[in-house]
Amino acid sequence: MSEQHIFLVGPMGVGKTTVGKQLASLLHRPFVDIDAEIESRCGADIQWIFDMEGEKGFRERESKVLQDIIDSNPSSVIATGGGVVMSAKNRKVLQSSGQVIYLCASKEQLYERMRRDKSRPLLQVEDREQVINKLLEVRDPLYREVADVVFSSEGGSAARVAKVLLDELSKH
Repeated sequence: MSEQHIFLVGPMGVGKTTVGKQLASLLHRPFVDIDAEIESRCGADIQWIFDMEGEKGFRERESKVLQDIIDSNPSSVIATGGGVVMSAKNRKVLQSSGQVIYLCASKEQLYERMRRDKSRPLLQVEDREQVINKLLEVRDPLYREVADVVFSSEGGSAARVAKVLLDELSKH
């Protein structure tokens, strides 16, 4: 496996952060979560950023942080935000800067994982299933466009998923 960055893309709730931390540990690489990095730099949570700047403002911050992380970190495992692929520029940056893994899960699994989540701005609505369906409809083709590997995160614990993913990556 080369020493390039490994990017985890996929919808919210699929396990990019949880699996990413495990994968980074197995590879002895740094782990970076773009959403956590944005919060750290801003001194505010993502919900507040959405409230103050809207989704457009958040996406601009996300693009800048993505590029900064790529430029300033050694080969890392990087968990992206679910909407990072909405920008054509970000898709190009991801594809040219490392290996992209699309972590996916069934709609039912995502509904279950996100049922009580209070931290995701896009899910603070009455009908979460409708929002998740719409996000997947729009974003799934974009995740697939950038992905070098499409991998299901439904295989058990994060540690187990990371181990099976590592085995899969060693084949590429």
